[in-house]
Amino acid sequence: MEKIKELYLKYKEIVNYLIVGVLTTLVGLGVYYGLVFTILDPKNPIQLQVANIISWIAAVTFAYFTNRRFVFESKSENVLNEAARFYLARVGTLLMDMGIMFTGVTLMGLNDKYVKLFVQVVVTVANYIFSKFLVFKKDSSD
Repeated sequence: MEKIKELYLKYKEIVNYLIVGVLTTLVGLGVYYGLVFTILDPKNPIQLQVANIISWIAAVTFAYFTNRRFVFESKSENVLNEAARFYLARVGTLLMDMGIMFTGVTLMGLNDKYVKLFVQVVVTVANYIFSKFLVFKKDSSD
């Protein structure tokens, strides 16, 4: 048990990021699937992107607060600046998400559920990199 605790402490940030990432993914997928299984048609390109955007807003809001508190343990007093950087970085990965969804579903005719799962992996990795080095970076100005 001591060995597990030691490993956790050594890789705490990555482990916590993965846990929060799974929860964030569940929030995003839950909202997306809830929308496309009830009120929005994923075969309609506009409705597909509306579902994508709404699920993104829910997931990013959840992600900001959980990453700030549990992953990067931010002590920044400039919360508005930090939140703005977080949302801007996530806009970049939203555009990546939308481009892959459009290419995979609309242009290639692939199943939107499978493409969405693939997108989540790509976006999760990109989000960690942006959060670590651009948003929650440890420097004296925060």
